[in-house]
Amino acid sequence: MTTDERNFRSSYYEKVGCFSVEEKKSLDKLLQDDIRNPAKLKHFVYTFTVPAQQRSLLWSLIMGIMPLHKSNTKYVREQRSQVYEDLLRAVTVMRSVDVDKSRHLVLYKMWLLENNRLLHSNVRAESQPDDNHFIEIARTLLEIFDDEMETYWIAKGFYQYTRELKKECGKLKELTQVLLKREDNALFYGLEKLALFDVNSKLLDDWYTTCFAGVICETVLVKIWDKVCGGAKKIVVFLFIELMKDIKSFICDLRSQEELKVLVEMIKDQDGVIVNKAIKSWHSNNSEVEYVH
Repeated sequence: MTTDERNFRSSYYEKVGCFSVEEKKSLDKLLQDDIRNPAKLKHFVYTFTVPAQQRSLLWSLIMGIMPLHKSNTKYVREQRSQVYEDLLRAVTVMRSVDVDKSRHLVLYKMWLLENNRLLHSNVRAESQPDDNHFIEIARTLLEIFDDEMETYWIAKGFYQYTRELKKECGKLKELTQVLLKREDNALFYGLEKLALFDVNSKLLDDWYTTCFAGVICETVLVKIWDKVCGGAKKIVVFLFIELMKDIKSFICDLRSQEELKVLVEMIKDQDGVIVNKAIKSWHSNNSEVEYVH
């Protein structure tokens, strides 16, 4: 079966809530092994559609949150849970955040405390430029996963992935320009007019570094994040290009990056059309696996 046929089949199965027999058997086998193979797990999320009910386990194994040795899973989960409960109890006692509201801020304060950046309730933690990246990632993941303990650990793991993306932003922006010039020169110059690709411009860097957290609807954005967990750095470029194509007719009237930001954040893509186009385009243009760690 060709790659295009497989991808079309996978997309169709996903829309109706089913997965192919071959993919399901393959994933079940990977997860049932006494010692799970991280390279094979990465390859699966990189190549196939990830079932929602197994996403947290897959990500946790790939990120090293859960052990590859199946027999150690219960013990390690208990340890992770204990750390989570200790941090939650601490920020509650310190009254550093209202634990009944803004759960993403609760996870953020716990993260600050774990990194020795939150001293006590009447001392403001020193804010760092990338703190908002963690907040947006946590906010997105809380909409994807039900278990808040797992979400906290996955947020930390995914945030570390984005640190690698941050290092690659220069190259990713260069690739963006190359692809835009090749596919739609007018669109490229419209964005260049807004100085989007300038060295000092941070808008595209922020989108790439957070993998569009808070921009795209979480339930469809997670398919992009699957690929990032599998090692696909470049997929954020293809998502950006598809977003720009979707609003192409409006770009010539924009006068600032702030106007572009507002316009992009209105898209959401709740039906996943843009995300699916981005994945298809990425598959068509990508021939080798690149792991981010």
